[in-house]
Amino acid sequence: MRIILFTGKGGTGKTTIAAATAFKAAREGYKTLVISTDPAHSLSDAVNQPLGAEPTLITENLYGQELDVYYSMKKYWGNMRNLMLQVFRWQGVENVLAEELSALPGMEEASAFLWIEKYYEEKEYDIIIIDSAPTGETLTLLTLPQVTKWWVTKAFPFQRTAIKTLGSVIRNVTGAPVDHGFTELENMFDKLEKVQKIFSKPEICSIRLVTNPERMVIQEAKRAYTYLQLYGYNVDAVVVNRILPEMDVENTPFAKYLTTQKKYLQEIADTFQPLPIFKVPHQGEEVFGLDLLEEIGEKAYQEKDPTEVFFQESPFKVEETKYYYFVKIRLPLLEDKEFKVNKIGDELIIQLANQRKNMFLPKFTNFYEMEDYKYDNPWLVVSFSKHSKKS
Repeated sequence: MRIILFTGKGGTGKTTIAAATAFKAAREGYKTLVISTDPAHSLSDAVNQPLGAEPTLITENLYGQELDVYYSMKKYWGNMRNLMLQVFRWQGVENVLAEELSALPGMEEASAFLWIEKYYEEKEYDIIIIDSAPTGETLTLLTLPQVTKWWVTKAFPFQRTAIKTLGSVIRNVTGAPVDHGFTELENMFDKLEKVQKIFSKPEICSIRLVTNPERMVIQEAKRAYTYLQLYGYNVDAVVVNRILPEMDVENTPFAKYLTTQKKYLQEIADTFQPLPIFKVPHQGEEVFGLDLLEEIGEKAYQEKDPTEVFFQESPFKVEETKYYYFVKIRLPLLEDKEFKVNKIGDELIIQLANQRKNMFLPKFTNFYEMEDYKYDNPWLVVSFSKHSKKS
């Protein structure tokens, strides 16, 4: 089973690309499910068919689903929510506040994980394609197991072995049947951790960045790329959407845009190599319906199988010693060439002759001095002292 997650800055057309990829996979014989985890659902608009909280057949081999947090909470979280509500009330928290606190942070994202765990176990589909929320929410989703576990640990300052004991105490005092909620809480941890491990296996899960040839969009894609690599997730491709074709636009408002588009396309190629880059031309119209999605899928992947793992090697690593952090970036383009490296904030600037390559670093490096760098083909190794910057 394959899982492909599409993410990118809001407005880049990732829903369209996810739907087009899913439709091409279905046409090639794979039983495919495309899921929207973005609260602002537009997947049903893209396929031009109504979709529900459960998988809905769109066409042969293709199913669609728009996650509904309230439906998912009712399906997955009922016992656990009642448990937390009773615990807070038992601790003396007023009813209204207890209601607020009983809704765990990240429930929307967690429900997505639980659906994916279900489908992975059942093996009903050959491929699951996820139309994720914009980049920030995607990173929240992918780090959710640790965040949720931390929150619940703070809310319940006792170990799992004590949970069931406390459950019987609460039941005796309040009469509330909360035992099932404790079991559900334990199962949730196990499932969230399991899905995160699945997402970390490059042979199963790939993340594809959707971007446009525009400065702000590219900057966000760069940051997302750094953090996805840092968290151990495999990015196997970049999809550049809405590329305007070459045309005679002299003395029109589009002249400057086309000039900068060339520059940004080259920047994307330089920044994300050796990742494969798929290009999708602007359609010149609103995209909805299967006919246009089929056209986009064919133009993007051409003869390639969209379910293929297009790249499977981490180009970014962070290593730690007693006194240093070493950030390693795979850059085969630096071989036998003179270059300089500078750091401004969380951005690493590599100057190669008249070319410049910008990479975003983990934000913690803001608090450390860059001491040195060296090139050990194909890795650029940048060292940061653990001594904090002088104020």
